[in-house]
Amino acid sequence: MRFAAFETSTEWCSVALWLDGEVAGIEEHAGNRHSERLLPMLERLFEMKNISASQLEAVAFGAGPGSFTGLRIACGVAQGIAVARGIPAIGISTLEALAEESGAVRVVACLDARMHEVYYSAMEKTGARWREVQPAQCVAPAALRVPPGEGWTGCGSGFAVYGSLGLASVIPDLHPSAIAVARLAAPRLAAGEGADAALAAPVYVRDKVAFTTEERQAR
Repeated sequence: MRFAAFETSTEWCSVALWLDGEVAGIEEHAGNRHSERLLPMLERLFEMKNISASQLEAVAFGAGPGSFTGLRIACGVAQGIAVARGIPAIGISTLEALAEESGAVRVVACLDARMHEVYYSAMEKTGARWREVQPAQCVAPAALRVPPGEGWTGCGSGFAVYGSLGLASVIPDLHPSAIAVARLAAPRLAAGEGADAALAAPVYVRDKVAFTTEERQAR
């Protein structure tokens, strides 16, 4: 199977190609320039691997949670390519992609959600799949709860901003990548879990985008 993957939920912009079991990707620290960088990066990767969009059989994207704008960009590009080609699309949790990047098997994935909150989920790896021990949620950092048991590793920007939050082992500078999205998407697409691109949608977890003026002044 050949498919493209996108991840733009953080300040990093990344694209990957899964080519019959091999994966290649590139990424840039894009800030808020994902919409400018994503398609040129994809074209560069096509040139590097000597293939074209016409050869893609599916598209995967980091579905969230994360930056509202970033999630819409990844989903929109995935939908555009998938609809044009008549191929399926699949969304992958950005927290799961973050856990996949860690190399650990028991992970508390935590991203800075701004507004003094974090997105987090606790997951445990069984075989090639991740099992949610605590579902994705948006909470104040002090409300993050580490599951019972030993061997939990924290990873992601939430720990970079708010410290270890009760965990003995953290990897604060880790971010989700398109390569991780591709690795997670491959077995699911092979199992027929891809869906009609028109149904693809980001998973925001939190509906509120920003503080009101009154809320900012109160803080």
